Amino acid sequence: MKIGKVPETVLKRSILKQIKHRRDEVLVGPGIGEDCSVIQLGADEVYVMSTDPITGTADNIGSLAVHITANDIASNGAEVVGIMLTILLPDGTREEELKEIMKEIEGVCSKLNIEILGGHTEITAAVNQPIVTVTGVGKMPKGYMIKTAGAKPGQEIVMTKWAGLEGTAIIANKKEAELLTKYTRDFIDGAKNFIKNISVVPEAKIGREMGVTSMHDVTEGGIFGALWEIGEASKVGMEVDLKKIPIKQETIEICEFYDLNPYQLISSGVMLMITDKANALVDELKKQGIFAAVIGRITEGRNRIVMNEDEKRFLEPPKSDELYKVT
Repeated sequence: MKIGKVPETVLKRSILKQIKHRRDEVLVGPGIGEDCSVIQLGADEVYVMSTDPITGTADNIGSLAVHITANDIASNGAEVVGIMLTILLPDGTREEELKEIMKEIEGVCSKLNIEILGGHTEITAAVNQPIVTVTGVGKMPKGYMIKTAGAKPGQEIVMTKWAGLEGTAIIANKKEAELLTKYTRDFIDGAKNFIKNISVVPEAKIGREMGVTSMHDVTEGGIFGALWEIGEASKVGMEVDLKKIPIKQETIEICEFYDLNPYQLISSGVMLMITDKANALVDELKKQGIFAAVIGRITEGRNRIVMNEDEKRFLEPPKSDELYKVT
């Protein structure tokens, strides 16, 4: 396809044709000449918005883009209503590639009951790989709002799934040939399949129903970065047991192969929840098929400590994600 807005025939054939209407709140959706979407507001509801680009990988970019924004909104306690898309593609991109990205996006939206509200698609020499930016709109009753800043001393920290989940999948996809020099095909395929666990929308719903006071999905900076952000937002300290942080063997070995810290590796698909009822929350999550563990507690003061037996580490503000050392 040539540089500029995608042709109307391509827009109709490869984008609009795939988008389904599924939310009653959406009064005006995407169409030729429609630059805005219209959503009906409820009297007692607040709307939550979030936006994120996917820049670290071109693999699974459509599904990742939706999940990342949906996770942010769900972490605030809200239900995702719809998303706006900006898709920037490099010169020479084939229509089939665009169609596949849209197929991924619509597939995730169908699974999570999200409406595609509209957006912009362009071929541009300004990028050398596809860039997808998603802006999400969510809704919730005003009293349901959950902030990262809701952690209080005496509460416990619950973590879902496994550290380094997203980063492991991205590296396994991007560095497959190199990793196959040491590991088996089944090992690599298992790591790549971590991407199927990228949504935290189900656990966010459970957390909201169980009365958690803070939720934070783990993205760039990994587990250590997300823990720091909860502490900083809430102006509290914490003590975390490193050995209680769940992690998969595939992540440990791939991080050893590239000399990465798995606890500072991008971990979308992982949720941190702060609660007074940690054991009950873990039990409910496990009943719903979501692995979870209690990894620490919130403390007075500002010291954010990770203990590994007798070794003590003080958390610091997150730096560049470990993923960028490899990709």
